[in-house]
Amino acid sequence: MLRVSYKNWDKFNGEFGHIFYKGVFSNYRLRVEYRFVGEQVKGGPGWAFRNNGIMIHGQSAQSMELDQKFPTSIEVQLLGGSGKGERPTMNVCTPGTNIEMDGKLITRHCTPSKSKTYNGDQWVSVEVEVHGGKVIRHFIDGKEVMHYEKPQLDPKDQYYKKLLPANGDKILTKGTISLQAESHNTDFRKIELLLLDD
Repeated sequence: MLRVSYKNWDKFNGEFGHIFYKGVFSNYRLRVEYRFVGEQVKGGPGWAFRNNGIMIHGQSAQSMELDQKFPTSIEVQLLGGSGKGERPTMNVCTPGTNIEMDGKLITRHCTPSKSKTYNGDQWVSVEVEVHGGKVIRHFIDGKEVMHYEKPQLDPKDQYYKKLLPANGDKILTKGTISLQAESHNTDFRKIELLLLDD
C-alpha cells in the first residue's frame, strides 16, 4: 500500500508533493484503488479537502522549477464527498494544459465527470485509458464517466515555451505519471499499469 500521510504534521505549510513513476508513457490503461482517510491536516486549503490526483502526460520531475507547485500535466482529479451535496470524482484538471471536448477547446481549469459522490473513507476503483494525443477516458468500476481529446500545452502558461518541443507541436502524446499529496491523507492499495499498442 502507498500512503499519503500527514500524521506527524502540526500544520500544512503549502508544500504540495508528487511521487513520480519512472519512465514516460503514451498508450496505456492505469488502474488505481484509493480512499481518503480521516481529517485534512490543519492549514490545508479548502479546495484540497478530500482532493488528490493522478497526473498523466506530465513533464519530468527534473524539468520542474524549484518553486513550481504542480507538474505541467493532465490531472485525473480524485475527490471525496463532504457529506453534503454532490462532489463527483474522476474529473479532469489542467495545470499548464488544455483539452478538447466534442471538438471544442476547453480552457477552464477543471471539468467535472458524470460520476456519483463517494462519501466517507470507502475504497474507490478507477481506471484511466490513454491513447497518446488522441483520446483519454475515465472509468469508475468499469463504467466510463468522461472522455476528452487532444491534451495540449497551454500557450498562456508560464512554462509553455520551456516545455514546447523543437517541432512546435503543443499536443501531448506522452509523459510521466505521478500521484499527488495535497494535504489530505490518502491510501492507494492498488496501482496497476497495462501498456497498450496503438
